[in-house]
Amino acid sequence: MNTLYKTALAIAIIGCINWGLIGIFNYNLVEFLFGDGTVLTRVVYVIVAIAGIVSLGVFTKDLDR
Repeated sequence: MNTLYKTALAIAIIGCINWGLIGIFNYNLVEFLFGDGTVLTRVVYVIVAIAGIVSLGVFTKDLDR
């Protein structure tokens, strides 16, 4: 697995952890760190979304090689 997929997967996992915190504890770590509704918060959400889309490429890879 190349570096792009590993990085994207790591960012997507961090995003999943944030969604878990929101669902379980009603605590949004991204908004806590970067502010509520700021441009930086939106940039972080876009980066996580792109990482999730790139991580879909893992399904097309032959991971047994």
